[in-house]
Amino acid sequence: MSSEQRKYLKKLRLRKYLVIFCQILIVIAFFGIWEYLANKNIINTFVFSKPSKILETIIGLIEANNLFNHIFTTLKEVLIAFSLGIILGFIIAIILYEFPILADIIDPFLTMINSLPKVALGPLIIIIAGANTKSVIVMALLINLIVSIITIYNGFLNIDEKKIKMIKSFGANKLQILTKLVIPSSYKTIISSLKLNISMSLIGVIMGEFLVSKEGLGYLIIYGTQVFNLSLVMAGILILVIISYILYKIITFIEGKLIKKF
Repeated sequence: MSSEQRKYLKKLRLRKYLVIFCQILIVIAFFGIWEYLANKNIINTFVFSKPSKILETIIGLIEANNLFNHIFTTLKEVLIAFSLGIILGFIIAIILYEFPILADIIDPFLTMINSLPKVALGPLIIIIAGANTKSVIVMALLINLIVSIITIYNGFLNIDEKKIKMIKSFGANKLQILTKLVIPSSYKTIISSLKLNISMSLIGVIMGEFLVSKEGLGYLIIYGTQVFNLSLVMAGILILVIISYILYKIITFIEGKLIKKF
């Protein structure tokens, strides 16, 4: 390795550490300012609570063996909805790519369904699936599925036509074109779809838990609202932010592995 390469890699590492340091500093500053404003009564602590009180609430939930059950419930529902959404979205995107006339037929319906407020379907979902976990997963699936289909399908359409013609000239059939060119060339789009899907799944699960669940972080938030315990509400929101960050980092880790592979 040359000295120039070492300098370049060192520069990349320093930049990475600087980004992490700045991110941590922003978080510390945010909570520090929040705590200061709350202690000085500049903001209404009944509405916004404060970090120390939120921490006390979280510790109280842990001591009561009540927190992790809600976290695991929400995570289970998110992972089920995420897995179903990405698998079904991938399969349907392939079908639409292979049958362009079918894509033309259902394209306006996908747009209409995607623009429809899913909360409006909540009562219907509860009647059909029941007031249980199934309704929560169906709600999340309705939110993430269409996004996955559209994102992956558009990624397939953006493949260079010259590459497709070249591989056809070597005698490749439709399956070989799909598996050897279209899908591998769309990995960035698929990763983008994973990032969108995981966030949409989390949103859908929380919305579903608001409607029907008796467990989960969504239930914890709505219960805190009903009993005017805003510290509990803020604790639930903070935990959701942390979970969202962890899930995002997992997808980013997978993306890094795929970049090295391809």
